[in-house]
Amino acid sequence: MQEPTYDPECPMAKLTIGYQYKLVNCPGMTVVGLLVEYPPKGATPPHRHGGASVSAYVLQGAVLNKMNDDPMEVVEKGGSWYEAPGCHHRISANASQTEPASFFVTMVIETEKLEREGPSVLVQYDEEYKDIVARKMQEESQ
Repeated sequence: MQEPTYDPECPMAKLTIGYQYKLVNCPGMTVVGLLVEYPPKGATPPHRHGGASVSAYVLQGAVLNKMNDDPMEVVEKGGSWYEAPGCHHRISANASQTEPASFFVTMVIETEKLEREGPSVLVQYDEEYKDIVARKMQEESQ
């Protein structure tokens, strides 16, 4: 399968924070659970996760996943991946044009950074896509 480039007209993922807890056995760290739901043809622009360690588990469908300069993978239901702090998530998209896909993400991030910057630190879009994301979020809220 050929690696797609991000299409600014594709639908965005719906992100829902499921939980957030300070880790008492890891002082200064917080764990956050995030549900990511892609409609058909959905994708997220290239991004990073604010220095968090990230693991993900596919709940439904299949997801296109490319990190750093690694080859793109198709991760199907029941599959998972790990993103080290600082990882550049270059492709994150629904592999299907007709069916939804979803995955659950667990992030471990510095508590101070999360409290200072808020939930937006969890998904930091590449600079060239920030205006596109802001426009799409505004359109969805209307």
